[in-house]
Amino acid sequence: MSTDRLSRILAAIDAVNTADPVSGRALTYGRRMSERLASFAPDASEALQIAARAQHIERWVIARDSYPMDRIGYLRWRKDLQGHHAQRTGALMVEQGYAAEEIARVGSLLRKERLKLDAEAQILEDVICLVFLEFEAPEFIARHDDAKVSDILAKTARKMSARGVAEISSLRLDPRLARLIAAL
Repeated sequence: MSTDRLSRILAAIDAVNTADPVSGRALTYGRRMSERLASFAPDASEALQIAARAQHIERWVIARDSYPMDRIGYLRWRKDLQGHHAQRTGALMVEQGYAAEEIARVGSLLRKERLKLDAEAQILEDVICLVFLEFEAPEFIARHDDAKVSDILAKTARKMSARGVAEISSLRLDPRLARLIAAL
């Protein structure tokens, strides 16, 4: 693994994410993903490190409101985003000299293929959930009642590994969120 090459691809992802129209959001998210991955899986492969940083690359280019505002529309939007993240990251990886197999691996992780069966895909999902709970959930849960939030938290926990769920206790959580998690 070339640390120079890894540094260059992470910088390229960051550079793309600076164009996010919501000031700094994608850039901050990518860095939080990398930080959480480093603490959760310090021996993560280069592919997993790239996928974590690129998890929301250019997320703003496919607007949620361009899909039906129901569950099916939401799931289709998410699937299309995953494909976009994989394609965009792959294009940046080509520029940094990555091989087709490396690009395919990162794409597979970003599309969450074989979740629960692929250890790295599961680590990525755990990191995504941990970052959501610590940093994004407080704003999100403010718009919903306890019953809705509890349902979302239960769905989140089902996507996580036992190790990921155990890691929740190490997070700095919003008090309401902590109370609802404890009640699960």
